[in-house]
This record gives sequence, C-alpha cells and structure tokens, in this order.
Amino acid sequence: MRERFEQWSASIPFKVKLGLVWAVIALIVAALFSLADFDVQWMIEQFWFIATGLPWTVIICGIAIILAVILALLGALGRLSQSAVAQGVTSFYTSFFRGTPLIVQMFLIFLALPQLAPPDLPGLRDSLTLTALQAGIIALGLNYGAYMTEIFRAGIQSVGHGQIEAAEALGMTYRQRMRRIVLPQAIRVIIPPTGNEFIAMMKDSALISLLGSVVAQMEIFRRAQLVGRADFRPLEAFVVAAALYWVLTTIFQFFQTRLERKLSAGYVRTTIRVTTQPGIEVVESEPA
Repeated sequence: MRERFEQWSASIPFKVKLGLVWAVIALIVAALFSLADFDVQWMIEQFWFIATGLPWTVIICGIAIILAVILALLGALGRLSQSAVAQGVTSFYTSFFRGTPLIVQMFLIFLALPQLAPPDLPGLRDSLTLTALQAGIIALGLNYGAYMTEIFRAGIQSVGHGQIEAAEALGMTYRQRMRRIVLPQAIRVIIPPTGNEFIAMMKDSALISLLGSVVAQMEIFRRAQLVGRADFRPLEAFVVAAALYWVLTTIFQFFQTRLERKLSAGYVRTTIRVTTQPGIEVVESEPA
C-alpha cells in the first residue's frame, strides 16, 4: 500500500501538489476567519483608511535602510581597519545597538536626546527635539545598521585574498581596491541578507506608533490602532493591518528574488543532460 501511494504521488507534478497544499491552507484560513465572526462590512469600510499608511511605511523604511546601509558599510570598514580608534568606535556602536531593544532606542532618541543640550543653549535643544517620525527613522537606521555591519563585513571578507594581492601588485590604492575589486563582488553576498533585514524593518516600523505621530504621517499599524480603538473593532483592524503587511512583504520578497537571480548569474551552475548515444547520457554543468 505504501509503495503504491509513493508511486501515485511520484506521478503527480510537484507544482500540482504544491498548489493543493496551498488550497488546503486557504480553506483552513477561510474556515477560521468564518468562525471568528468578524465584522466584514466594517473591515471593508475602513480598509482604505488603514491602507493609506502604506506609503508612509515604505517611506520610513526606505530612508531608514539607506541610513542603515551607510552605517553598515562604515562599520564594516571600521571593523576590518587596523586603526584602534575605528575598531573601538565601531565595536561600541554594534555592541550597544545590538545589545539593547529597538523600542528602548526609539524612546532614548525621542525623549533623552533633547536632554543632552545645555540649559543655556535653547537653540540646540530645539534642534535635538525630533518628531516621532524622525526619531523612529533614525532608530531603525541605527539599529539595523549595527546588525548589517556584520553582513557587510562577511561580504567583504568573502572576496578572495588573492584578488586583493593582485590589485596591490597593480599599484591600486585602498580606495581603488575597495571600489573596483572588493565591493562589486561583495554585493552578491550582501544583497540576500540585506533584503531580509529590509523586510524585517518594514514589520518593525510598527513600533513607531508607540511614540505617537500626526494623522497625516501615520503608518499602517498606527492607523489600525486608532480606528480599531475608536469603533471598538481592534481585532478586525489588526487583521486588516496584518494582511497589508503580508502583501507588502510578499511584493518585496518577489523583487528580492529577482535581484538575487540577476546578481548570481554566472555563479550558479546548472546541470544539463546531453545524450551522446542511444541509452547513454552524459551529465555536464555550466554557469547559469
């Protein structure tokens, strides 16, 4: 019986089996959704209000990831530097922002930063007083930059030492080696985990709602929180927010996969079966 089942299963294409699994999961989710007795009409009415936070979520994460990439590159170069000052500063930066919770960092930047200004310098205090949105973006950039520092360091170190020696033999300076030899090859290693960090950042951007924000700049979770609390439909609001985050991350995962395939062209080897004589196959491989 088991062998017959295995033979029958092997005769079904993998994509068909995968589609069946997804169909079963969809039915289970639909059944659970029906049993929860959600106010579907309310969810439809408030969907666009919550979805209006999508652009702000993308803007927040877009600015924060640019800041994180810059800090990660500087941090990685500092960790690989022979300078004690550079290594000390970058080690402290990565240790602090990886060793403390993101929400604590947000509140420190939002509330404690203005307290660093001397009382006789009110102008400096005003400059250090940030909005919730600004504090959240800076905190996200600093936090993820610390984690991505190790990603960039590993990517730089993945480049063969022989290529660096060859660049030195050609008389290239440190900047030329990094710009022309090391970084172009390290990007292929850096992109996949960096994309994962960006997707995680989009979900962590919901923490900015705890700092508060004006209505015009509220991201997805903050809008769901306010409208759900106002109409006594918090669960329905959070389900809508979860669905929007899911769709958003799925879209970025699709583009990340396409980018990874493009960058890996020439590095991934594929198998090709070549028939030389009847009944005889020779397996060869070539770059994708």
